[in-house]
Amino acid sequence: MTGFSLPTSILDKHAESSRQAINSALNAIRQHLGMPIAYVSEFVDGDSVFRYVDAPGLEHLIKPGDSRDLTEVYCLHILEGRLPELIPDTSQNHLALAMPITREIPIGAHMSIPIHLEDGTPYGMFCCLGPEPNTSLNERDLETMRLFANLAAQHIDKDHEQRRRLQEMRARILDTLDTSAFAIAYQPIVDLGQMRPSGYEALCRFSAEPYRSPDVWFDEAAAVGLSVELELASIRQAVRRIPEIGPDQYISVNASPSTVMSDQFAQSFLSLPLDRILLEITEHAVIDDYDAFTKVLRPLRHAGLRLAVDDAGAGHSSLRHIVQLNPDYVKVDMSLTRNVDSDLARRALIGALLFYTRETSAHIIAEGIETEAELDTLKLLGVRRGQGYLLGRPAPQIVRTLDLFSEAS
Repeated sequence: MTGFSLPTSILDKHAESSRQAINSALNAIRQHLGMPIAYVSEFVDGDSVFRYVDAPGLEHLIKPGDSRDLTEVYCLHILEGRLPELIPDTSQNHLALAMPITREIPIGAHMSIPIHLEDGTPYGMFCCLGPEPNTSLNERDLETMRLFANLAAQHIDKDHEQRRRLQEMRARILDTLDTSAFAIAYQPIVDLGQMRPSGYEALCRFSAEPYRSPDVWFDEAAAVGLSVELELASIRQAVRRIPEIGPDQYISVNASPSTVMSDQFAQSFLSLPLDRILLEITEHAVIDDYDAFTKVLRPLRHAGLRLAVDDAGAGHSSLRHIVQLNPDYVKVDMSLTRNVDSDLARRALIGALLFYTRETSAHIIAEGIETEAELDTLKLLGVRRGQGYLLGRPAPQIVRTLDLFSEAS
């Protein structure tokens, strides 16, 4: 994969609050000075591009996205000291009067503050202008305008830093995808009656430095519009080990609702042995349209794909997921499993989930089992499947047998 451009929607999302603040600043200073046009420009390849404009009724003269060659406007002359920042009457300044744009607009009064980024790089100008001279403009007005220009500069610098960070994230994710700089660890999901693995959850682990946990990697991928690519790449790698597991076992993979709803998802899954795969949907993920979501999954589930709601009990969304998605498995979050042997409330909640799953022919998988007391209590409650460090840690190999007393377990 190549290319480092960011999705416009991502940048727009991060820039919206800054856009509102800068537009408000332009409107406030324009009205304070009694001038019809206020704008913030950016220097781009020899042009002055108008990024933010407040000029009601004058869109034929100036609007966001318009540009002028820098040689035509006042900007460079102000930056280099040939024109002052405050010009109450352009007819009294020989250089301004000689410039064609002064007559073309026309410009009778002009105030402009250079904007610099935090590293000192010139960004553009914060400017107000009017068609008539305004000799009442003074240094106090200029200082007031400077305050608004500094506010705009802070927001612009924040946006540039955000853009830089997003570009770094995107480059990092693309490089990870290009080099497959991740590996899959497999944690057994155990049949608690027979005490043998019934399946294995595939967990993605990243090797790139500096170290970041898997959730950070996937959050970054989502922030730059690459979550679908990263999730599907990890799933493709995970299911390669299906030939190594028993005929009655499965590999469990994780996918977000946005990935399930993508064009690539169904196409990627149709070629897989679906009856050997359990798809986990996290409780934390938002599903905007359950009908559309289940419609995508329906042919895959008919072909054997099983569905699990992950992290049940970690938040209010899990109950809605369970009711709407009719999953084959409900994975109880470790926050309920932890200390279940000594906590009546946790036992009651797990009991309620067990009752529901029995009524719907689903199954419970208890996550995060770390002590024998927790394991024994869950068995007594009627939980038949479990997962956790007591039963087996994530490992790069498929672990076929369990040893509850080994250090590795």
